[in-house]
Amino acid sequence: MERFDPRARAVERAAHLKDYNALMADAGTGRLPPVVFYKPQGNVNQHPGYASVAEGDAHIADVVAKLRAGPQWPRMVIVITYDEFGGAWDHVPPPYGDLLGPGARIPALIISPFAKRSTVDHTPYDTASILRLLIRRFGLEPLPGIVRRDEALAARREPPLGDLTGALDLVR
Repeated sequence: MERFDPRARAVERAAHLKDYNALMADAGTGRLPPVVFYKPQGNVNQHPGYASVAEGDAHIADVVAKLRAGPQWPRMVIVITYDEFGGAWDHVPPPYGDLLGPGARIPALIISPFAKRSTVDHTPYDTASILRLLIRRFGLEPLPGIVRRDEALAARREPPLGDLTGALDLVR
């Protein structure tokens, strides 16, 4: 994204792209913005071939514990997901929408005071379901790619993919 070009936009980049230490400091003091995406560094990202799954699991557990200990936890939804599927989780074929997907499914965990307890949600989702939740939560216009994906699914008589609310109890 040109907006975060490290040379041309160093100030904007520094204001929006932060490291793990800044994330944990903000979480501990209740200064997290409404939406945060966190990608662990290479040695703890659980990527096959060069990262340790056990170290990655320990890192994720530590991040979640620190987020849960922060003052914003009562209003927080944590979504843990991966960027590849490994093929181990597919027991049914995913719906066909368009050339780019939805494709093979990937694991995801939702950790939140709003998460439905003792529930496995069978709603079809894709990685854009996180964006769908943000669109719903903040009353935003759907992104053109999400609209096209829904239209492609509808053309094949498939329902649109979910926005994660099937896994959440938002009525309190």
